[in-house]
Amino acid sequence: MWKLFQDKNEINEKNIIGFASFIVMTLFAVADLVTSIIYVDGGLEINEVIYNSFVWVTLGCFGISAFEKTKK
Repeated sequence: MWKLFQDKNEINEKNIIGFASFIVMTLFAVADLVTSIIYVDGGLEINEVIYNSFVWVTLGCFGISAFEKTKK
């Protein structure tokens, strides 16, 4: 784990951030669905601002990582 904080490492930090963002985005979506079904009489109300911000972080991290991989 400490190799992540070194300047010279083989770990792609953008992939780690992108994957963590994807996990949080998925957990948020599931929690939003469950709470809307339980507390709002079955009506679906999704908070789009938070979800969209995680989508952009995930796509940005994976997009930058893919672009860097093709430039090598």
